[in-house]
Amino acid sequence: MARSTSPYRCTECGWTTVKWVGRCAECQQWGTVVEAAEQTGIVRSVQAAAVPASRAAQPISSIRAEDSAHRPSGVGEFDRVLGGGIVPGAAILLSGEPGVGKSTLLLEVAARAAASGRRVLYVSAEESVAQVRLRADRTGALHDGLYLAAETDLATILGQIDQVSPELLVVDSVQTVSSSASDGLPGQPSQVREVASTLIRVAKERQLPLLLVGHVTKDGTIAGPRLLEHLVDVVCQFEGDRQTALRFVRALKNRFGPTDEVGCFEMTGDGIAEVPDPSGLFLSSGRSEVSGTCVTVALEGRRALPVEVQALVVATKAPQPRRVVNGVDPSRVAMILAVLERRAGLSGLGERDVYVSTVGGVRLIEPGADLAIAVAIASAMRDAAVPHTLAAFGEISLAGEIRPVTAAKQRASEARRLGYTTLLDVEAGSVRAAVAHAMRAATSTRERELDAAF
Repeated sequence: MARSTSPYRCTECGWTTVKWVGRCAECQQWGTVVEAAEQTGIVRSVQAAAVPASRAAQPISSIRAEDSAHRPSGVGEFDRVLGGGIVPGAAILLSGEPGVGKSTLLLEVAARAAASGRRVLYVSAEESVAQVRLRADRTGALHDGLYLAAETDLATILGQIDQVSPELLVVDSVQTVSSSASDGLPGQPSQVREVASTLIRVAKERQLPLLLVGHVTKDGTIAGPRLLEHLVDVVCQFEGDRQTALRFVRALKNRFGPTDEVGCFEMTGDGIAEVPDPSGLFLSSGRSEVSGTCVTVALEGRRALPVEVQALVVATKAPQPRRVVNGVDPSRVAMILAVLERRAGLSGLGERDVYVSTVGGVRLIEPGADLAIAVAIASAMRDAAVPHTLAAFGEISLAGEIRPVTAAKQRASEARRLGYTTLLDVEAGSVRAAVAHAMRAATSTRERELDAAF
């Protein structure tokens, strides 16, 4: 008789093979191929089970909409991302880089929920209760309605839920909790799947909002099986640069609200603070007009934020001029330089070093900032300061045309609200006309300064 061998199966996508491999040939994931159970070839039929009266199907019109309404968490920027608040029974996954402030944000959410009269259970699987208490002392998140527990076993966490009967549950983090019902170490796909599915099932049965902290891998994706993102209702990503105090929360998936909202926060010595109006964070504080600067209005989710773009053009004797960028796409800057030299008549850029950067550490990845980058480079090239009242937004094509961008009316209204009276957009027609208009305004500004000096 031929010996029956157990095939190996990928825990991510279900791909099978007769021998073990380190990398799945289907989904290209490493370390997900494990030995599966022996296939018997017997097809078992599933018998229908009796449905309890409490779980019987109901007409959709008889279900109360108030039971699934959003409830504010107390943190306005977090509620903005969630679509108005936390829905009872919702499972929310918050992921982000290590040290970005995930635990600090959720501790603040838990403290404000406890201050509003709700009982909150905060389960820390990474820190002790004394360490969480130290952070709560620093951030002012102390309240008698907030219960702390340091547990890594799933069964013990379920016992804590039965004992405390919370109205909000926070688990930090799902990758460090293990279950005895599943084999493997904490953090492996089978363990993460078992822990997440059990906690989500309990949350749905009890109408208990669940906030989970998720780790990310080195390439920025959420650690664990892809199934984790399908199980939860909301997936939020916490972004931020270690060099700056600004933090952004984005919704990558939201079953109860939009996915184009962005919440702004600032990390301070006393914890995390909301930034409801971040309009002045990405503008330089100096009031004197300097050449090589231009303001654009970027769109972050549904928010229109003014961002200052700075450029510096200097002569060089090197055979290969340098192109150094920070906060913008290098390929788009190279394209804009070519368009300026070929279509706008700005010759000599190929013989000079060009530096382009944004203020405040913000990243501009949308093409709507092309026109502002072009005006800043032209201003630095001509050494003519653009007035503070001028803002530009628009996409530049290779033909030198200015294309319209999304939410142009919202950008224009935000710019006018902040005092920008001169707007360069698609109505300028071409990048040559827009740059010429900006340079004329810059020249007249310089003449007025000379007249005032003498």
